[in-house]
Amino acid sequence: MLETLSLAAGLSWASGLRLYLTIFVAGLLERMGLVHLPDTLAVLSSPWVIGVAGFLAVVEFLADKIPAFDSLWDAIHTLIRIPAGAVLAAASFGHADPALVTVAALAGGTLAGASHFAKAGTRALINLSPEPVSNWAASATEDVGALGGLTLALFVPLLFLVLVIAFLVFAGWALPRLVRGVHGGVSRMAKHMLPGGVERFSRLRSKHD
Repeated sequence: MLETLSLAAGLSWASGLRLYLTIFVAGLLERMGLVHLPDTLAVLSSPWVIGVAGFLAVVEFLADKIPAFDSLWDAIHTLIRIPAGAVLAAASFGHADPALVTVAALAGGTLAGASHFAKAGTRALINLSPEPVSNWAASATEDVGALGGLTLALFVPLLFLVLVIAFLVFAGWALPRLVRGVHGGVSRMAKHMLPGGVERFSRLRSKHD
């Protein structure tokens, strides 16, 4: 049960950061015989799934390094990462009792959502700054974090579960602050741009009159 919980939590948490990389790594490790996934996740080891996931992982790796576009990518993937995290968490329990599988899906979707919104909120806050270095550093940290977290989930389950609990506590503290930070940054930008816009509008109206 400990390994199953860790697998479900690891797949869902990592999906919130790097969905395609998560599927690619899990499927490849199963294909190589380094891990044993439940029958309900055996499809991940399909060469087709591994190939498509690997291609999309490369696309996401590149897209995530482009300032501003990464936030658009995150916005679109809000509708993909969270449901995928729920499905992967539920499938990790194999053919268990349907009630347990349902609870796993709900918990997996919540965990994927927490990691996704923490990532998306951090990126949105970083993108308020024009320099790209912090964006690249954050993206690289997410790449390493997703790989490291999934590796711990598969091979050191107890440690990973402890870290997941710590992450959830931190996310509960950080997410409201990220939302306020992004909202405040956008408001400041709007106020900075507004006077110039009003002045240009006044000049155009005077000329027309």
